[in-house]
Parts: sequence; structure tokens; C-alpha cells
Amino acid sequence: MITTDSPQRTDQDARGGPARGPGRPVAAGAFDPRQLLRSLPAALRKFHPRHQARNPVVFVVWVGSLLVTVFAVGDPSAFTVAVALWLWATVLFANLAEAVAEGRGRAQADSLRRSRQDAVARLVDGRVVPGAELVVGDLVVVAAGEVVPGDGDVVEGIAAVDESAITGESAPVIRESGGDRSAVTGGTTVLSDRVVVRITAAPGESFVDRMIALVEGARRQKTPNEVALTILLSALTLVFVLAVVALQPFAVHSGGEQSVVVLTALLVCLIPTTIGALLSAIGIAGMDRLVQRNVLATSGRAVEAAGDVGTLLLDKTGTITHGNRRATELIPVGGADLDALVDAARLSSLADGTPEGRSVVELCARRHGRAAEPSDHEKTGEFVPFTARTRVSGVDLAGRRVRKGAASAFTLDAPTRDLVDGIAAQGGTPLVVAVDDAVLGVIRLSDVVKPGVRERFAQLRAMGIRTVMVTGDNPLTARAVAARAGVDDFLAEARPEDKLALIRREQEGGRLVAMTGDGANDAPALARSDVGLAMNTGASAAKEAGNMVDLDSDPTKLVEVVEVGKQLLITRGALTTFSVANDLAKYFAILPAMFSAVHPQLDRLNVMRLATPQSAILSAVIFNALVVVALIPLALRGVRYRPSSAAALLRRNLLVYGLGGVVAPFAGILLIDLLVRLIPGIG
Repeated sequence: MITTDSPQRTDQDARGGPARGPGRPVAAGAFDPRQLLRSLPAALRKFHPRHQARNPVVFVVWVGSLLVTVFAVGDPSAFTVAVALWLWATVLFANLAEAVAEGRGRAQADSLRRSRQDAVARLVDGRVVPGAELVVGDLVVVAAGEVVPGDGDVVEGIAAVDESAITGESAPVIRESGGDRSAVTGGTTVLSDRVVVRITAAPGESFVDRMIALVEGARRQKTPNEVALTILLSALTLVFVLAVVALQPFAVHSGGEQSVVVLTALLVCLIPTTIGALLSAIGIAGMDRLVQRNVLATSGRAVEAAGDVGTLLLDKTGTITHGNRRATELIPVGGADLDALVDAARLSSLADGTPEGRSVVELCARRHGRAAEPSDHEKTGEFVPFTARTRVSGVDLAGRRVRKGAASAFTLDAPTRDLVDGIAAQGGTPLVVAVDDAVLGVIRLSDVVKPGVRERFAQLRAMGIRTVMVTGDNPLTARAVAARAGVDDFLAEARPEDKLALIRREQEGGRLVAMTGDGANDAPALARSDVGLAMNTGASAAKEAGNMVDLDSDPTKLVEVVEVGKQLLITRGALTTFSVANDLAKYFAILPAMFSAVHPQLDRLNVMRLATPQSAILSAVIFNALVVVALIPLALRGVRYRPSSAAALLRRNLLVYGLGGVVAPFAGILLIDLLVRLIPGIG
């Protein structure tokens, strides 16, 4: 038995497992049109040039709007004024997309602020101090009905805790010392019993404080992919600037000089305005979709990395199998007496604080009538706690050495070895019990693979993601469970350094790695992983090391995190494809109408029969602005994602968004032109 195969029976499991079944597409976030109105003041504040300069594409539109406005003051014709107004509308809609996405984060932050409660803290020495005066390391007592004054770990006792203010889940959860459910969050309420909590975060640095800063975007930075795409869009913008500037001498030579207003409007229509306006909103919305699933990402980089993950490391217990392994049977060997085996199994498990060790004590108490607590005589023994390195626990009492642990830690005869191998081959976990090196019997720990897991792993395999089950079990047990679950590979008898070595090997092979963890021994691997999903109930070291925290403490959430990351990348790619195709289509839709008067032969290419060069330009400007606001809901919800191969995703992207980006401008500009030509002085 290895602690790195930590028991992962989560509160989510207790409530019936994750809400989303295998094969169901990643849901799009809800969009309320009223969010546009609520975010309008914030969008107006973003007109400041210092903010606009952060987005090169939108900044070009802002400068163009300012330039056309200057010309409109000197020449207030219907065409010039209309172009100026719609260019400013384009900037407004770009600001609005970002403001709506940020507004969601602020709403979540406000909700969290309301959930915080100022509480007094009762120290173990009897002193009562305000929660704001606690320091890291303080021990506080929290009884039923009291609010946990700060983030910490339960070091004594067990209690039901209401975490609905943090996770949104109304069902109480169990927090106890010595396991993977020891972490408590400041502001939550103890519903029953009494616990002693060691404070792990200073006031102002609590988990809720960090959540507030993150969800409202205070710490958001551009991800590497965003930076790269911004550079690409800037380069495309520069190309179109040069192309539009080159049109003027061409027009002069042809005897049809174009005004600065027309050239500016043409430039705004041709640069990648759509994706430039929506890029920031897509990134913010991606993090928001994780928050909706009760996962807090510390950076957009982590969300992007989740979309590119090539290898998933998953703990067996609680992720692939249901809950903790439980002791289900005591089997004597070599003619040993069952009562002697029961007594030895109980004694050797008293110092084993893992849920598996506790389950042995519970089995001895429930089925064989033994006491669950050590007697005064037993307390005089020298207990040997379970560790990952020794893989045994026990007690030295009255001249006897009583031990229990993994089969590899003992010398076994052939019949016992056959029994151990048989249990492992059946998917169980055998633990050997010995007194003074004489083996008395074997404890069977049982696992149950979660329903639907095999299908989920098959979907991941179709997406090109390799799944690796990490377990502290022996290789035979690991192989049996891996075969039933359908994972691609497994790592048995895994120690913290083994996990770290596996992650390094995968990364050296060019794969991004994601893993879950909850214990301090998982911290190095979580820090090394490209996506480290720490459980909220786990040790503080694990939460600090990971770049994501799951508030529900559901290890299977890692699969959803990967899907949300892929949805973010697909959404960005789809809207980029649409924007580029859209701009190229506008280029061929507008230019024939603009120059048909000078070069009548171009009129054959004016397939939409746009009325005049002015109506063509204004229609394109209006369409360019409206398409941004029309795509805001899609940018926030994300493109719906179903697991499929990269080739299938590319085909769908090109068919829907590439072809759609070509067709939309022709249809949209034509419809707008039919209305614009009715305006006096333009049509």
C-alpha cells in the first residue's frame, strides 16, 4: 500500500459523481443580452488611448475613427458623418466584448466578497482574537455553528462543513484530520462536532482573496498563444495598411483619386478587426467557463495548456475507481488462527492514518467485535506509522513486532505468494499481516471502477491524448484495474519521485502533461506538470504547487478541464478563421464597386451590384461593426466541442467558419447596401 495512491473519495462522489456524463459535449456558458447594457459604461471607459494601445488592431480602428471624425467636422456630409459614427461603433463593440467578459468575473468576485464573514478565532490556549489578527501556524478551535476564521488544515477531529458560499454546493462535506480531506477555507461554517485548525494563510492572502483577484481579471496576463496571435494580427494589419496606401497612387494614375475618409474606412474593413476585437474576451471567457465548473485557474496559460495536453496522469483511487479502497476480507494463511489475524491486523493499523488503514480497524470492529480505539495497555507500545518509503505500519508491544503492509515488504512462502497474486489479479489490493516476521494472513482491499470511465478514456484516445493510471498498488493489481478501466498505461508502486520522472519523460518527448493531486507528496509533480489540478480539500502545499484548484475536489474534473481548454483553443481558431476569411471576402466585394467608375471592366466583378462606391464603403463599415457585436455571444459561450480527431476538427472549422466567413460579407453587405442606398447623398 503506497500513500501516493492516495484515497480520493471526494464529496462529489458521495453526491453521485460528476454531473456531466461521458460523451456529452462541453456546454457553452449562458449569455444574457442584458449583459451588453450593463457593460456599456465599462466599455465607454475603455476608450482611453492608453487602454486602446494594448490591442494593436483595435488601436488602428481608434486612430482611424479619430481621423475620420476630424474630416467630418470640416466636411459634415452624410457619408463622412456616417462613416465616423460606425467606426466609433466598431471600437465600442470591441470594448463591449471585453467589458462583458470582465463583468462576469466582477459579478463572481462580488458574490465571493459577500460570502466572506468577519469571524473571531478561539485559540487552543483559550484566547479569543479577531480573525484578521491570526498568523500562519496558529491553532484555532472551531465548534458546531461557528465560522472557520481562516484557511487551514484540520489537525484534530472530524466535522461536517457547509462550503456552499465557496463551491455553490448546498450539501455539507466532511473534513477530518490525517487524510486528503483536511483543508478548510476561511468563511465556511462548521455544522457539527469540533475541529482544531492550523492556519496556513495570512489575512488578505486567503484562498477567497486570491479567487476574487483572479476571477475579476486583476491578475490576468496575455498567454503565449495570445501574444503570438496578436503579433500575427499586427503583421496582417501592417500588410493591409501598405496595401491601402498603395491604392492611392494607383487611383491617381487612373484618374479616380480616393479621399482619406474612403481609404481609412477601407483599411478598417480589411484588417482583422473581428478577431482583434474579440481576442481578449475569448481568453477571459475561457477562464470563466472553468470557474462555472468550480475550477479556479491561476492563469490563462494553464487553460491554454489544458487544450494542448497530450498525456493525462490520473490517480486510480477516486478518479478511476470509486472512493477509497476498503478492507473487505481477512484471510489466514499457513494454519494461522483467524482471531490472531484479526488482533494483529487491528494493532498494526492503529498507527496507519490513511483511510485504508482506518478501514481495517473498522472491519475488525464491525465484523469481529474488536474495539476501534487503542486500550491504555496498547498505548504503551511503540507505534510505527505508515510511510510511502517503508510501505508498512505497525506497533512494537510486549516484545512482539506486529506489522502490516505491501506484500513486497515481506518474505512470503509459495502458498501466500499465490494468494497475494490471486487477489491482485482480481483487481484487489493485498496487504500482508505478520507478527515477528511470521506471516499470519492477508487483508483484501477492494476497488470498483466507475461506470462510464472506459468510454471516457476511449474518447480521450480518439483526441490523441494518452492516459496513464498512477497508483501505489503492486503491478498485478494495477494491470488488472488498468485493463478494466481502458487506460493506455499505468505506473505501479508509484512514489513522488516516480511521478516526477514520468512527467519529465513525457515532456522530453514533446507532450504537455496534466495531473491531479491532493497531498504534499504530490506538490513536486503538480509544480512540474503543465496543468496541475490540485484538490481544494488537499494539503496547502498541493494547492500552492498546482496552477488550478478544483473547489469540488473531484479528480475526474481533470477530463473536463482538458475539454474546456480545447474549447478555448477551438473558439479562438474558429473566430480567427472567420475573421481572416471575412476580411478577404470584403476585399473582393468592395474594390470592384469602388473602382468600377474608373475601370468599367471591373463592374463585372461587382456581383452584388452595390449602388455606388460610397454605399459600398459605408455598407462594409456597418457590416464590419455589426459582425463584432453579433459574435460576442459566441466568443463568451465558446464553440461547442465534441471529442474528435484534429483532422475532423480542422474540416469542421474550415467548412463552418472558413466558408461562413466568405459567404457572410457578401450577404450582409448586400442587405445593408439595400438600406444605405435610401440615404440621400449616399445612394
